[in-house]
Amino acid sequence: MPRVQENPDHPEGGRKYGSFQTEIYKNGILNNKLPTVTTDPNKLEEQARHHLGARSFNYVSGGAGEKATMDANRLAFRQWKIIPRMLRPTTHRDLRVELFSQTFESPLLIAPVGVQTIFHHDKELGVAEIAREIGLPYILSTASSSSIEEVAEANGDGTRWYQLYWPQDDEITKSLLRRAKSNGYKVLIVTLDTWALSWRPADLDNAYAPFASGIGDQTGFSDPAFRAKFAKMYNNKTPEDDVFLASRQWEADVFSGAAHTWEDLELIKAEWDGPIVLKGIQHVEDAKRAVEAGVHGIVVSNHGGRQLDGAIGSLEVLPEIVESVGDRLTVLFDSGIRTGVDVIKALCLGAKGVLVGR
Repeated sequence: MPRVQENPDHPEGGRKYGSFQTEIYKNGILNNKLPTVTTDPNKLEEQARHHLGARSFNYVSGGAGEKATMDANRLAFRQWKIIPRMLRPTTHRDLRVELFSQTFESPLLIAPVGVQTIFHHDKELGVAEIAREIGLPYILSTASSSSIEEVAEANGDGTRWYQLYWPQDDEITKSLLRRAKSNGYKVLIVTLDTWALSWRPADLDNAYAPFASGIGDQTGFSDPAFRAKFAKMYNNKTPEDDVFLASRQWEADVFSGAAHTWEDLELIKAEWDGPIVLKGIQHVEDAKRAVEAGVHGIVVSNHGGRQLDGAIGSLEVLPEIVESVGDRLTVLFDSGIRTGVDVIKALCLGAKGVLVGR
């Protein structure tokens, strides 16, 4: 007799992803209702351009320099091909993964994307709510237009992680970590590749830097340590008294142009008692240093091509990094992801989870 494929147990309210396609056809045929957002990944950019203002679109779509790294990311995915197998037991697909002792229904995570207020009036709060609803971990960017506390409230009983743009001021760093910890953020993502903003022509040609006018600075403006420092430096002023000056001071701390060192991680480890993940790893030797530093995971990432022009596509280095350190820490991935097939390729090459962003 043919063997019946067992249906794995899913948590209460588990998502039936395969029914989404049927739902689209049903809504169109019976209700004449078409998808609000295109299902064609090659048309998403065009649709975004149509709905966003020029500055907002250029900010979210732009990359470093001539976008060579962005091109490299996509080329890397194109070069890997899937060879399908037939008559396999695939009727009931189980997409669950375990990351840092927690089980999730799929390997997808919501990547940290800053200044979301320039894309939609719901800002980070709307995305945090949806992440809870569909059971995906939400990663909050330091460059948020909502505070750590506001996003935690919106995310409710969902899973949330915190992404740190690492300030130069240790007291501010400690304060941010305390706030994240006390508001239920479980994993700390430390971004290593953005100690200075890159040369981004799409923003430069419009002279647009949202942080300079306080957009995306809410993490700092709401932080007690930053507010105390600002008041001491500027005659008891608050960030609200002089947004431009406060923005410059916050940028000087977070995007200072001065890089941290491997030794500096001791401060992070002392202040954060949960899993620590280093984001921006693209070299095997750096992955090995991450193991030596005692962190729990890394994100193989080139910041989606936004930080360094002419860099290697992240997917190109994923297999050798996984081979080198994948048995000693959790390897996550981002940069260049556009489709479900891209996610499959990253997982096949060893990633345990995939961050999906802009």
